[in-house]
Amino acid sequence: MYSKPIQQLISAFSKLPSVGERTAERYVFYLLKSGKKDVADLTLALKNLISTVKSCEICFDFSDSTPCTICKNKNRDQSTICVVTEPQDLQVIEKIGTYKGLYHVLRGTIKTENDSLDYLKIKQLFKRLETNTVKEVILAFNPDLEGETTMMYLKIKIRDLYPNIKITKLARGIPMGGDLKYADEITLGSAFKNRTAS
Repeated sequence: MYSKPIQQLISAFSKLPSVGERTAERYVFYLLKSGKKDVADLTLALKNLISTVKSCEICFDFSDSTPCTICKNKNRDQSTICVVTEPQDLQVIEKIGTYKGLYHVLRGTIKTENDSLDYLKIKQLFKRLETNTVKEVILAFNPDLEGETTMMYLKIKIRDLYPNIKITKLARGIPMGGDLKYADEITLGSAFKNRTAS
């Protein structure tokens, strides 16, 4: 059995996604072997994370200011909101550099039909749609069961509450370098449905 401080840090690392006990153990012993400077840097980075990063009061992305830089930017298209599951999805879309509208981070997806939706930022999204400035909502979710369920729920609710708002979703198809024989039926069907003229 390890000493209490070692065991506590192993337990703390084990709570991270995709980190099991063995990986957590490796992290702890890496830090112990690397010296006090690396541990101090990590401690400082964690303290800064906790003390400076907040949730944007508009889109619910994590930022060091609220509203975040995207929500504050008046040059962005105020009539379009792209709804994503997590802050990381927002960053992926931003890296492409083609989308110039606003975002809304739901902070999760609908897991089952009987799910309580209080943990998601759906009410806050609907509040934003009341302003009459939004003309289009883009639903940018993963093409899995939870993503499709969330998309369907939002589509029905938005059409019901805000019939003038256009609802779109990301086109899906065969990825670049993909092989047709390895594509599943849903992806292939979507590729045919969303085909474009060449």
